[in-house]
Parts: sequence; C-alpha cells; structure tokens
Amino acid sequence: MKIGIIIQREYLTRVRKRSFLLITFLAPLFFAALMFLPALLMENSEKFDQKRTIAVRDESSMFVGKFESTDFNTFIYIDNDLDEAKNMVKEGVYDGVLYIPATMLTVPTNAEIYSTKQIPMSVTSHIRSTMKNVVEHQKLLASGIDPDIVKASATTINVQPIRMSDEDGKEKKSYGEFEFLLGMALCLIIYFVILLFGQQVMRGIIEEKTNRIIEVIISSVKPFELMMGKIIGIALVGLTQFLLWATMTIIITSVAATFLPTQDIVSTGTVMSEQIAEMSADNGGNEGLKEVFDIINSINFKDILWCFLLYFIGGYFLYSAMFAAIGAAVDNETDTQQFVTPITLLLIIPMVCSGLIANAPDSPLSIWMSMIPFTSPAAMMLRIPFGVPIWQIAVSLCILFITFITFTWLAAKVYRTGILMYGKKVSWKEIFKWIKY
Repeated sequence: MKIGIIIQREYLTRVRKRSFLLITFLAPLFFAALMFLPALLMENSEKFDQKRTIAVRDESSMFVGKFESTDFNTFIYIDNDLDEAKNMVKEGVYDGVLYIPATMLTVPTNAEIYSTKQIPMSVTSHIRSTMKNVVEHQKLLASGIDPDIVKASATTINVQPIRMSDEDGKEKKSYGEFEFLLGMALCLIIYFVILLFGQQVMRGIIEEKTNRIIEVIISSVKPFELMMGKIIGIALVGLTQFLLWATMTIIITSVAATFLPTQDIVSTGTVMSEQIAEMSADNGGNEGLKEVFDIINSINFKDILWCFLLYFIGGYFLYSAMFAAIGAAVDNETDTQQFVTPITLLLIIPMVCSGLIANAPDSPLSIWMSMIPFTSPAAMMLRIPFGVPIWQIAVSLCILFITFITFTWLAAKVYRTGILMYGKKVSWKEIFKWIKY
C-alpha cells in the first residue's frame, strides 16, 4: 500500500512539471521534422544551390570532353595559360579552374582546382570519379585488355546463410546485416533510456535529501519500499512519455503527409516502394521483391518485442537501484561522478563488443555477456535477432531480476545510512561499510 502511494506521488509530481510537458509535446515535432525536413530540402535544393562554371585546363588532353555538365555545374575546356585562367576566376568569369598537369611516363593521377570560394564536395567527388574511370580505361587498353570484357566479367556472388532449428528441423534464411542493425538499434534505445531515467531517480533522491524531505518520508516508510516506489514511479513516467511520443509522432506525420506537397517522397509506403523497385531492378524483377519480404519475414518481431520489454524493464530496474544508492550516498550531483562513471562503463561494454557479438552470437563471450546481469540487457538485444535458445533467455532473465532484487535490498541498506549523512565525502569503501551494517 505504501509503495503504491509512493509510486503515485513520484508519477504525478513528474508528469505535472512544466519541463515534462514541454519535452513531451516538442519531441514529436522534432521527430516529424527529422522525417520531413530532408525531403523538403531535397525538393527545394535548387533554391539553396547555385550554378557554377568550371574551366578545365587539361595539359594531358586525356580528359577533354569526359566531364559531363549537370544542371548546376558546367565544364568548359580551355587552352589558356594557368595563370591567365586563375585571373579569370578572380575576375568572376569562371567559378573555378580545374588544372590537370601533363606527365611524361605515366597517366595523370593528380589534379588541382582553383577557386575563390569553397568548391562543394559533390563537385570534387564527381571530378575524382570521372578521372578514375578514364585512367582505368586507358590502363586496360595499354595492357591489351578490352574494358568491355572486364566490365562484362564483373560478377556478384551471393552467399545465403540458412539456420536450421535443432528442435523441429525448420530452415530459415538469415540476413546478418539487417539483424545486426536491428539489434544495435534496440541496444542503443536501452542504453539511452536507462541512462536518462536512471539518473532521474538519482537526482530525485539527491533533491529530497538536500531539502530534508526524505527525513520525514523515511520515518513512516521502509527504505526498500521507498526505493521500489521511486523506481517504479519514474519507470511509469518514462513509459507514459514514450507512448505519448509514439502516438503524437504518428498523428503529426500523418497530418503532414496529407497536406505537405512532399507526401509522395516521405510517406513510408512510397519509400518502401522505391526501395523495393530498386532491389527488383538490380536482382531481376520478382526476385528482388521476394528478397525484401524474405528479410521482413525472417525476423520474429513479436518475440523480439517481448524480449525487448522484459530486458528493458529488468535493466532499468537494476541500474535504477544502483543510481538510487548513489543518490542516497552523496549530498550533491557533483559528487556523483566517481560513482556514475563505472556504472556508465558497464552499459558501454556491450556496444564496444557489438561487432564481436554480431560476428559470433553463439561464442562463449557473447553467451557470458548475455548472462551477466550488468551487460545482459544490451548484449541479449544484439543476439536475439540472430536467434537465441529459449533456455538462455529464461536463465538470463532470471539472473537479471534476481540481481535486481538483490541490489534493491543492498541499495536499501545504503539508503538507511546514507540519507542521513550530510557534509561528508563518501567513498566506495564507506558505502561497503554501510552495506555491512
């Protein structure tokens, strides 16, 4: 009953804050802007870009006529002296001059472009790509090799991994790159949310300790009940915020897609259609379309979502208990750095090892990291899209929640002593003494 009262207090206190309402209602607008702004900029790129004329002084005569002009970049080939061409750039006749020096024994591989204003990277990239193609073509001809034959001999080899189930023998295609990106995205979500809301628990306790409110509260509530109420209450605040973000983002993007002229560019269905069309063209019609649906069907989103929620909750509870203990031990947020840094490093370890986990999700390192409770929420999210035995998930979750309850009990012991300590610098050694009391 007391835990419920504390949960209600923590929840209502935070959702009524002006900062909570401001962030909750502004964040969906920011997310929607991230979706629509690139499309709007692309559609109106002509208003931001400017036409430029680039003179090409090619002493080797190898690249004459090779640079193709675009809507914004016009290439003109000149025979003027380089110094004269530079002066014409200064006078505004040309926006830039591309100088390709002649070489005696080899084909030219270096070029210089002179201008009074910064030349866009897209222009230099276009020049570099054109010169590379011309030089490679000339080298093949000099070696007596027909470039068309080399181009025709280019072959793409596809190796499709297929996982076989140990239980029923079913076979399922595996798409490692997509599975890794999905796992990494879930891992990052867990990392940022735990860090954000876990530190909110810590700040809330420090604030109450500074205002001496906690002395009144602790006189009628057990430390374990107080901490559990705070952790669950703030977790509900975060869940409420995410649900509002998701709902409002969907509503805003739907309305914007209806009224903005770029709806055919940014709408999800159109983007997927364009991607499917590109893959179909590259892979021969229906084969590309089939591959897209194979990738989607290869991922069990339902099971991944359930596992994500369980590890998200377990990871949040565990780290919130640790942050709460730190908040009870110190007097101000400045003193928390020595304690927060090791906790943050524990969260970062799975992301540092993400490449190793994705490359070998069934290796001993990956399995151990998904069993250790401090790394299991993030490490398991990296492994689950590749397929993890149910028994490993069950064991990992049991260890995670048992560790959470244990740390909550230990943190409550820190609460009991730390909340009444003022004006004293606390060390790890001191905290361990409080736990032993």
